[in-house]
Amino acid sequence: MAGRHFDEWQVGDRIVHDLRRTVTETDNLLFSTMTHNPQPLHLDAEAAKASEFGRILVNGTFTFALMVGVSVGDTTLGTLVANLGYDKVVMPNPVFIGDTLRGETEVVELRPSKSRPGQGIVTFRHRMLNQRDEVVCECLRSALLTSRG
Repeated sequence: MAGRHFDEWQVGDRIVHDLRRTVTETDNLLFSTMTHNPQPLHLDAEAAKASEFGRILVNGTFTFALMVGVSVGDTTLGTLVANLGYDKVVMPNPVFIGDTLRGETEVVELRPSKSRPGQGIVTFRHRMLNQRDEVVCECLRSALLTSRG
């Protein structure tokens, strides 16, 4: 089990996740079609070429899902009761096919559960960066975790 229990976290804990991922055309195509997202910017090379980006733009919800997924092994694997919410999701820079993405996480808040003894809420700030160290996605994730004790 790689995740930490609620009582093993401290505000300010930071993790640079080892997992990295180069986004492929297949990733973008499959995710867009699986989620029934017909946005031409994600699927139509000619439409994307005519846009301000000049090329296919990777589906932002793929970027978000990848960011959270990359963090799980180091944060909540085996200790998660439930994800309670995602707040302040921003995507300040675009992601393109061929970009290599990496993630970072910081603990910004800890709160013992009032209604669930032996559990607590950790608020993580997840950030995903590209190979140019530009932030491409960021959010706050509230997770209910078990305590060790």
